[in-house]
Amino acid sequence: MPSAPSPDPTALSIPPSAEPTPPPAPARREGTALEPLSGPVFRMLWLAWLTANMCMWMNDVAAAWLMTTLSGSPGMVALVQTASTLPVFLLGLPSGALADILDRRRYFMATQFWVAGVSLLACAALATGSMTPSLLLVLTFANGIGLAMRWPVFAAIVPEIVPRPQLPAALALNGVAMNASRIFGPLLAGALIASAGSTWVFVLNAVLSVATGFVIMRWRREARPSGLPGERFVGAMRVGLQHVRQSPRMHFVLMRVSLFFFQAAATMSLLPLVAKGLPGGDAGTFTLLLSSLGAGAIAAALGMQQLRRRFGRDQLLLGGSLVQAAATVGLAFAPNVFVAAPVMVISGAAWISVANSLTVTAQMALPDWVRARGMSVYQMALMGSSALGAAVWGQVANVIDVQASLIAAAATGVAALWFARGYGENVAEEEDLRPARLASLPVTAEPVDPDAGPVLITIEYRIDPARAAEFRAVMAETRRARLKQGALSCELFRDTADSSRYIEHLIDESWTEHLRRFDRTTAADAALRERRLQFHIGAEPPVIRRCIAEPEGR
Repeated sequence: MPSAPSPDPTALSIPPSAEPTPPPAPARREGTALEPLSGPVFRMLWLAWLTANMCMWMNDVAAAWLMTTLSGSPGMVALVQTASTLPVFLLGLPSGALADILDRRRYFMATQFWVAGVSLLACAALATGSMTPSLLLVLTFANGIGLAMRWPVFAAIVPEIVPRPQLPAALALNGVAMNASRIFGPLLAGALIASAGSTWVFVLNAVLSVATGFVIMRWRREARPSGLPGERFVGAMRVGLQHVRQSPRMHFVLMRVSLFFFQAAATMSLLPLVAKGLPGGDAGTFTLLLSSLGAGAIAAALGMQQLRRRFGRDQLLLGGSLVQAAATVGLAFAPNVFVAAPVMVISGAAWISVANSLTVTAQMALPDWVRARGMSVYQMALMGSSALGAAVWGQVANVIDVQASLIAAAATGVAALWFARGYGENVAEEEDLRPARLASLPVTAEPVDPDAGPVLITIEYRIDPARAAEFRAVMAETRRARLKQGALSCELFRDTADSSRYIEHLIDESWTEHLRRFDRTTAADAALRERRLQFHIGAEPPVIRRCIAEPEGR
């Protein structure tokens, strides 16, 4: 069933002159590293995030220690870490889809109550004497589900609650929270285990998680109502993956984060063995080195605004990666803890510099409607490359030794920089992703079933043949933009009988999905539309037609 023709090539039923223009982007203003904390909402949610991550580290430490008392198998002890991190990789995209579909405040709150419930189950199992190695792994995996669900939603919330110029500082503060929790979480868990037993770690975990849930409940998130039904789960995942696949900036980020964390994983995965091999090395040595790593990361995060003002993104990525590789070699040759600890401080500073630069680039590459899904793909790349790197460098250490594995990891990091040289140089640093909601929806001859589809959209252009090459280049960008918004396909056809006539051919999954693309339009899309219209030479604006597929059997 066709709809009425429209003279607008961006699926609008209004002429170009009637389309609203997005307001000018605010001037960039660099603030201090702690400026985001002056906002009460960010401060409240940042403290909730800090507490949640402390609970994560406390749970991991208590579970690992508990497993040593339940099973003497090194393999079972190692599986605790696998059970904790595997959900983040497996459930990253589904959790990102849910965070974009559901109310983010309630979703974030629910993840905390989930973690509290898992901790209470662990307490009950310990109190009744029914805890077994297998049950502990199941509970650790369940706790990891809470982490997998929590990370994408918080990553999507931060750009909502801080001004855009403060986003790098806010993300750096998130790194401070992560690394501070890495220091204080294990220390608190260790003190409780030594004084009262592992059960009380899970008790405290449950109490803090419930308290954090109620803190999140105090947040009064501004509702953004839409006249369309919510996205479907599977469709939301498809659109999220498609958006990332069509984004050159996300390609750059995913490649760099994968290469860096594959190499950097050697430091974390082999750190316990490095600590044990140092003179007088014991669990306290490992804690000191881990704390040194976190301290370096916190110091660099607090100075990130100054670093970003002095160096560009590419310089921070290159410098941070080289320093991380050098620190890995330094750790391999450290003769004692007095050398190893400062090296770990440097490693932590390099790690957060690279991680923050990549995270900011990813956040700036994603519009709000798909941010949680995009950041979940980013997290999957980070966790997947870290897991693969840990496995590879662990095997190298088994075959040769720890020192050789660290050196090989550092060399791989330098080689990766050479491999990635020049990649992403032509990728724009930022584009204007502010919403640019268009003024009117398509006019149809009769009501259309929201689930009807697929929808065929055709747009006819008249182009000066002498400018055809330029037009095709702009339409290649247009194709990526359409697919990023969720279109199933987008192609450009040239009339063989008339070299000035081109037809853009799009397909949307359903009428609702077609209308949903109006909500996903950004200021960058509006600017791209103006560039397309400059090529049109017809007396009338380009004509658009929409057709609905007829059900089979009619």
